[in-house]
Amino acid sequence: MDSRERFFATIKNEVVDRPASWMGLPVRKAIPGLLKYFGATSETELKQIIGDDVWPVMVPYDNPPYFDIGCALNFGKSGPGGAQDERTLTAPGFFEDYDDPADVEKFDWPDPSRLIDRKESLRRVKDIPADKISMAFMWSAHFQDACSAFGMEHALTVAMMNPEMFKAVIDRITDFYLKAGEVFYESVKGELDVVVIGNDFGSQEAMLISPQFLRALVFPGTRKLIEQAKSYGFTVMHHSCGSVYPIIGEIFDMGADIIHPIQALARDMDAEKLSAEFRGRGAFCGGVDAQNLLVKGTPDQVMARVRELISLFPSGLVISPSHEAILPDVPPQNIEAMFFH
Repeated sequence: MDSRERFFATIKNEVVDRPASWMGLPVRKAIPGLLKYFGATSETELKQIIGDDVWPVMVPYDNPPYFDIGCALNFGKSGPGGAQDERTLTAPGFFEDYDDPADVEKFDWPDPSRLIDRKESLRRVKDIPADKISMAFMWSAHFQDACSAFGMEHALTVAMMNPEMFKAVIDRITDFYLKAGEVFYESVKGELDVVVIGNDFGSQEAMLISPQFLRALVFPGTRKLIEQAKSYGFTVMHHSCGSVYPIIGEIFDMGADIIHPIQALARDMDAEKLSAEFRGRGAFCGGVDAQNLLVKGTPDQVMARVRELISLFPSGLVISPSHEAILPDVPPQNIEAMFFH
């Protein structure tokens, strides 16, 4: 099987030569060590050496210095905002002092049709080798952005005390991402394979907010974002860190094909439990613990756990770290063990 055949068979729970694998997204500081260990001169060569089945596509979004659609909406009340690994949801947000839903347009909403480069979008997708899976990171984190828009504590208070205000903001954020999706998807239709969207709904021990809250105020937007991507024929991978066991079935029911990342040490997110309850209903991506095993384990321990995961999910699980970011504290030997098990 080539990577494309393997990936699509894996997510359809069909027989495979081996489950598809995805390295994840090494952060900038992790890349030199990986290149040196594997004797590669570029990330492209690295992915070829390890036989990575899934190749990422970053949406070309013109918001310097980040150039990242994940940082498209800067709701900070002061300062330039920050990169995804620097900004906080708890900082006071633009809408902190507003309580009238009509005020939602007072924010300077960016126009994605001017900021997404259509030709560059297509070029990036077509640069992916023809036998590999192209996976674009739209994120479309409407819930996280809504929290940032007020400041997280205040956002959740508003959602309870003035739900129409919270709804006006999260719906406007959803509209922004639907427009961004339209621009990007029209540019790459027929070429792109997978779209990643999502929000972090879980913590290590439990849901951050109740399923009832999500159903009322968040999932209507989630459903629209999934349906839009699927209307273009794309496979949808929905991301949420943390313990999200109570809503896994609902995410599949909204149309997601794959749930990422199976945060292995989070409560009720062990592969044993998920295989017993959800195998065959949809697909998962992740499962190789990035909190302890990949950081502190030996290559033999990593290989042993990957074999256990494959015994639990002979198909239906894309083998990958339990967090998409590969940090510098992950030894390259353990990345090697994840692929050459």
